[in-house]
Amino acid sequence: MFKKVLIANRGEIALRVLRACKELGIATVAVHSTADAESLHVRFADEAICIGPPQSRESYLNPRALLAAADVTGADALHPGYGFLSENAEFAAMVEKMGLKFIGPRPEMIRLMGNKVAAREAAEQAGLPLLPGARGKLADAEEAERIAEQVGYPVILKAAAGGGGRGMKICRDRSQIRQLFETASNEALAAFGDGSMYLERYVEMPRHIELQIVADEHGNVIHLGERECSVQRRHQKLIEESPSPAVTPELRREMGEVALKAMRKIGYNNVGTIEFLMDEKGRYYFMEMNTRIQVEHPVTEQVYGLDLLREQIRLAAGERLERSQASVVPLAHSIECRVNAEDPVTFAPSPGRITGYHQPGGYGVRVDTMAYEQYKVQPYYDSLVAKLIVTGANREIALRRAMRALNEYVIEGIKTNIPFHKRVLTFPAFMAGQYDTRIVEQILNPPAPEETPASKAAGT
Repeated sequence: MFKKVLIANRGEIALRVLRACKELGIATVAVHSTADAESLHVRFADEAICIGPPQSRESYLNPRALLAAADVTGADALHPGYGFLSENAEFAAMVEKMGLKFIGPRPEMIRLMGNKVAAREAAEQAGLPLLPGARGKLADAEEAERIAEQVGYPVILKAAAGGGGRGMKICRDRSQIRQLFETASNEALAAFGDGSMYLERYVEMPRHIELQIVADEHGNVIHLGERECSVQRRHQKLIEESPSPAVTPELRREMGEVALKAMRKIGYNNVGTIEFLMDEKGRYYFMEMNTRIQVEHPVTEQVYGLDLLREQIRLAAGERLERSQASVVPLAHSIECRVNAEDPVTFAPSPGRITGYHQPGGYGVRVDTMAYEQYKVQPYYDSLVAKLIVTGANREIALRRAMRALNEYVIEGIKTNIPFHKRVLTFPAFMAGQYDTRIVEQILNPPAPEETPASKAAGT
């Protein structure tokens, strides 16, 4: 087992990694920008070291600063958390070259899955179902037009080198392809340094379903069921739940068997998430794979009773999986609400100092956060303040518990999206479990009520 782990991240995930390390008896090193000097992970770590100014590119995205911190403190492993450099294959390789263990998949696995075109090709060869579309990077808009005609409209253009909604455009007919191709390519170039694009059929009523993979370095691999991540705004997830209301036990078994076969074939190690798009008929298609711990990992932990951060560290240290697939059975229903520092109406960021703070508690309630009274939410980073995770014996109990917990949550001094979460949880389609990735748009822009003969006659 490792003796000392450097946590190359900030916020609630840094605190989460720190706690897992302490429970394993591992010393911890927290890194921080000057803006994060008062953060909880800095306060609770065994050692802390400043790696630069507030701007991410000069601190949390600075490989040299992170590796220097690891060298100075004598760390023998590095945990990247999520975001920042967690899926940067070159950084992972630099960590390994220094003689440290990168707590995540091998660099070549990160590299393979980081390029969306290469990942699709590998997934297809491994037996994962794909949406009809381009089988490689598009040469230009003309090729995009030709393949779109073969696939059939609507189609979606995606950045080959990234995700998160950047460099992504929906084309509904031939007249849109050229302009949207150029726009998407320019967005991708600005965001990822690579303007390469690919194309696939667009599903009109998609559900975003992802499968949690856990694999050791001895060829053993299991999945921990699925998470439903369809509540999204501009491709950014807001609410996740497990199990998905749309996935039957039979479908879960089928998806799991297909995924495990693919993971064995490519030789995946450590934790990762396979993301699927599911259409209205229950057909599922591979989208991408994230080679890191996910923001929404707590719902899987609550449902399946496995500490994923602890498992990540154990597996990176060369230990074997302690669970078999036969022992993986969903024990409950869990829902996660991402509490962001943003206006609940306009979604504009709302950084600032928290002047009053009270988080909910009680049976089945978990809050993963770095927030406390007088904590300052910085304008330089993601707006995530906390993750509220509730768990119940079934979905109905979990929904009621989520509303109770949201009503108890007090965060003063900044605006948060808690009111919007309440709107989602009481929206009929969500309550019925019959929703897709359009749900936020449906909540924000409800159709106008139709005029009745009576209202017309009354002049209303």
